[in-house]
Amino acid sequence: MEDTLLHRKITGLQKFIFVAFTIIGLGLGAWIGVQHLTWAISITVILILLGVLLASAIHVADQWEKAVVLRLGKFQRLAGPGMFFVVPLVDTVPRWIDQRMFTTKFTSESTLTRDTVPVTVDAVLFWMVWDAEKAALEVADYAGSVSWAAQTALRDLIGRTILEDLLSGREKIDGELKSIMDARTEPWGITIQDVQIRDINIPNSLQDAMSRAAQAERERLARTILGDAEKQIAESFLQAAELYNSNPVAIQLRALNILYEGLKEKASMIVVPSSLADAANIGNVMGLVGADKLAAMQRGDEA
Repeated sequence: MEDTLLHRKITGLQKFIFVAFTIIGLGLGAWIGVQHLTWAISITVILILLGVLLASAIHVADQWEKAVVLRLGKFQRLAGPGMFFVVPLVDTVPRWIDQRMFTTKFTSESTLTRDTVPVTVDAVLFWMVWDAEKAALEVADYAGSVSWAAQTALRDLIGRTILEDLLSGREKIDGELKSIMDARTEPWGITIQDVQIRDINIPNSLQDAMSRAAQAERERLARTILGDAEKQIAESFLQAAELYNSNPVAIQLRALNILYEGLKEKASMIVVPSSLADAANIGNVMGLVGADKLAAMQRGDEA
């Protein structure tokens, strides 16, 4: 970026031309100076000046660069990439415009949202120069101007947005900020490729309050789900009770199934008299089982 604002450094080709003409001039001067010292000095000076002029007339721009050529202070043309020539002492190359993608980080410190919440937003701006002539002639420091314009645009956008929208709608904020920056930088020959919000910092007290609110909301939702489940279970029990009331055999089968499940889990079970035992007629069942066992024992004794 510094090369776009300062004069270009001397290239290797310019150094080579200057050194070559200097060596040739000194060599010819030394050879001629044996007989004609005045001629030798004149030829040496002329060759050195010729090398300086030729070196200043040749410039080399990198593939991603554009050179701004001024002739007697007026815009002449854009040159590059590659090697190009200028008229010595008439043309100047004051600026070299880098047309690659640049990344600018900017921050809006302690900016109030529309609902008066102080926030600090960190963002990244991706931009590039698409018109080197405008970038060179319309703005003195386009890199700094882009950074300041991005900060002011971000502050204005935050001031028109509530905190909830700022936290949940980052993509929308990115798009709005890109549109604002495009409108501001288009006269400078600069296009905005993308804007991305990196981080949004809010006060710690507000973070704690939002965390408690989120926990309370999750607890409310959990209790709502539990209540709906209890309601569904109660409705199922009500339907089962209606079915058992209309069909005594059904409740008896259910009681026997409960007894079977209990005996399957444990080898022994104590049955307490209750309406469920009466409904299943467990006493008669146990009596039949006991009679079968007594008959089996008697048959064993007789054998």
